Amino acid sequence: MGGQPLFLRPRLEPRLRSLAESGELLHTLVDALGSPLHAVVPDQTAANLERFRAVYRRHHLSGQVFFAHKAHRSSALLRRLAATDAGVDVASLGELQHALGAGFTPDRITATGPKNREFLWLAARTSVTVGVDGRDELEQLAALVRKHALPRACVLLRLSGFETAGVRVLSRRSRFGSPVRELEPLLEAVERHRDVLDPAGVAYHLDTTSLDEKATALEGCLRVLEECRERGLRPSAVDIGGGFGVNYLADREQWERYTTELTAAVLGTRPPLTWGGHGYGLRNEAGTLRGALGLYPAHRPVAGARYLDELLAHPAASFGGRPLAGLLLEHLYDLHTEPGRALLDQCGLTLARVLEVRTQEAGGELLVRLEAKADDIALEEHGVLMDPLVLPRAPARTGPAAEPVAVHLFGSLCLEADLITRRTVFLPRRPEPGDLLAFVNTAAYCMDFHATRAQRRPVARKVAAWQDGGSWRWCLDDQYWPTTSVGGAQ
Repeated sequence: MGGQPLFLRPRLEPRLRSLAESGELLHTLVDALGSPLHAVVPDQTAANLERFRAVYRRHHLSGQVFFAHKAHRSSALLRRLAATDAGVDVASLGELQHALGAGFTPDRITATGPKNREFLWLAARTSVTVGVDGRDELEQLAALVRKHALPRACVLLRLSGFETAGVRVLSRRSRFGSPVRELEPLLEAVERHRDVLDPAGVAYHLDTTSLDEKATALEGCLRVLEECRERGLRPSAVDIGGGFGVNYLADREQWERYTTELTAAVLGTRPPLTWGGHGYGLRNEAGTLRGALGLYPAHRPVAGARYLDELLAHPAASFGGRPLAGLLLEHLYDLHTEPGRALLDQCGLTLARVLEVRTQEAGGELLVRLEAKADDIALEEHGVLMDPLVLPRAPARTGPAAEPVAVHLFGSLCLEADLITRRTVFLPRRPEPGDLLAFVNTAAYCMDFHATRAQRRPVARKVAAWQDGGSWRWCLDDQYWPTTSVGGAQ
């Protein structure tokens, strides 16, 4: 194994830990419904929402927390959030229809992302707030409202390309939103269509974990809101999107040790840590390390609601260094957020049955084939490295204590590329055929964002699970409603 095992132990909070430790139940579910299988925990979404609400209260701010629907297709999770005061951010016609059917009223829905005419029409027809990406989309929406005699549409102007005063900080380039340098023609279009469009505020979307970049964007939005008010417009909100992150791993030192050893493996100073020498973006060029590590920072102590808290406390350079939260409060602006990953933290796990375990060569890693495809367990598609849990089929046997083993996890497709993980995974014991591997905290993006029916193999089914007294109950995902979880009765 090339030295000590390099574990990447997942972080588990009590509710998901309890489900993951219910081995008999999980084996029963897979026996009944097949492998792979996703299990979601709707009640955890409500707990995560409350953490965001606590940050709003701490800073005395109003506004909506919109769940980013694109992070998951689950009906159970969406319906559970509909039973709270959360909103939902939809990025397609299908997501809008799903949100309306799950119980969200239009005042709790915002429509973002690329939009076709049908999506725009239904959003305007139902009086959903529309985040417009540019002047062309704004013109198209205004024309639809006039042509079909739709209600006056509430819009958020999505912006990009921010910079701040003082030490120059630029927000990274984004294909979403209008660059602030092109603000003038956008506001002129808003003024021209004020009879059919109601400018409720501004928004941004940044694909970054950088606190400074997001603070720069929020500060830029505050300046734009001032300019809107000078024009006689009455915007009342700023939507700062999502990207608050999740802390996936329990141990910071494990993460730092793994990334250090991966670098050494790429440079050839230790045995390989991946199948085929994959470097996750790093490469060795004549003994020099090149490239950048293309992995999600899986250990993030500042994530989720805590990340939002730190962002709001960030000083705004062009406003005398005052905290961003204070500026929002002073102008009575609503703050809207769109967490996806953070609202789904600890909200589900993915189960896969072990089909085969064999040795590639004497003393080498074990090859473990799972009854699943790589796109059923898409952790690595999103750059997340995290160990699965081994759920034995049979009770623990007496004898010598189990020893850690190094394994490569493969899927069931006839493709060399069907790798569940590219890295060598270290497990606390050798898995056996019939055991389950539980990949935890997969609810955000990793369950069905990439799922396909390649080779006519089934896409993982999905169940919703909840605690009822001292035991777990379950139903199929699309059969779950918030009323179901009350004693298991409708």
